[in-house]
Amino acid sequence: MRFPFVREGRTGSIQVTVERVEDPAAIGQTAEARDFPCLTAHIAYPARGYGALFGWVQLVRSTDGASAGAEFEMDPFPLFAEGGSPYCYFGVAPTLFDSPARYTRAPMTWLAHTFLAWTPMAETIEPHVVPLAGFSWGFSIDHTQTIALRPARPLTPADWTTHLPLLTEQHPTWTFAPAPEHTPGG
Repeated sequence: MRFPFVREGRTGSIQVTVERVEDPAAIGQTAEARDFPCLTAHIAYPARGYGALFGWVQLVRSTDGASAGAEFEMDPFPLFAEGGSPYCYFGVAPTLFDSPARYTRAPMTWLAHTFLAWTPMAETIEPHVVPLAGFSWGFSIDHTQTIALRPARPLTPADWTTHLPLLTEQHPTWTFAPAPEHTPGG
């Protein structure tokens, strides 16, 4: 699925693929990841270098999470969980990859809200997040241990807005811009 976005007057897109893991070793996963989803999101954008710095913000609502699925929670990259950034990936046109496997196949639901964003660079770098586009994706496991994948679907500006209280609570030194009202082709 392709999601368009506009940053500083330039149009870009996100190519999102959600697929079933058939060969866990090929993606650096353990055998338990077989049949779980794996997401890859590539960015196409005409700028380069600093002009193509982006970050991914991902929040997850999971029945095996701290809130037992009642609320979305931040989903940081494990190596940087204590780093203080709302981004789980950041870099020059960074590819987002996620493979949320579990060791058991107990019934559960897992839903991610994933946003491409950027932090404007100026004479001073301020910790500020500007969302560009978002999508949801996930999976569920039923009582027969069957894993159903949830394909990527576009999110609305209202979805970003619902996450602002959590984002500002979890990252009080950062500011978060409102979501754009529309995207090209949206």
